[in-house]
Amino acid sequence: MTIGYTAGVYDLFHIGHLNLFKNAKGMCDKLIVGVTVDDLVTYKGKRAIIPFEDRIEIVRSIKYVDAAVPQYDMDKLTMCKKLGATIMFVGDDWYGTEKWIEYEKDFNAAGIKIVYFPYTKGVSSTQITKALRAVRGDNDYDR
Repeated sequence: MTIGYTAGVYDLFHIGHLNLFKNAKGMCDKLIVGVTVDDLVTYKGKRAIIPFEDRIEIVRSIKYVDAAVPQYDMDKLTMCKKLGATIMFVGDDWYGTEKWIEYEKDFNAAGIKIVYFPYTKGVSSTQITKALRAVRGDNDYDR
C-alpha cells in the first residue's frame, strides 16, 4: 500500500486545496493530510481565520482524504516516517527553493519521494483574505 502525505493550514478552503488532494489521491492508496494547528500558524506572523477544529473537520470530510492529523511542527520528514508515507505532496511554488532542495536530500535518503503539483493560479487563502479585508474596509479581520 502506498501512503501519501501532504500538509498545510487549509484556511479558507478553496479549489487549489481540492485540486491538491484530488491529484495526490490519484498517486497513492491512502492520503493522509496534516492540518496546521493554530499555534503553528503564528510562526509566519499570521493567524488562521477558521479555527483549527473546523479546518481539520473540513479536510477530514473531503472524499480524497483518508485521514487528517494535526500538524504541530514543520518537521514533515519525521511525520512521513511516523505515518509510513513514501510520497510527500507539495505545491510547485516550493520547487527549487533553497529550503526544499535541502528537504529533497533528506527525503531521498529516507526513501520518500517528493511530488510537486502545479499551484492553482490566482487562488490562495492569502488573496481571499486580502479581498475580504478590502471589501469590508478591515485592517484586521476578527473571527
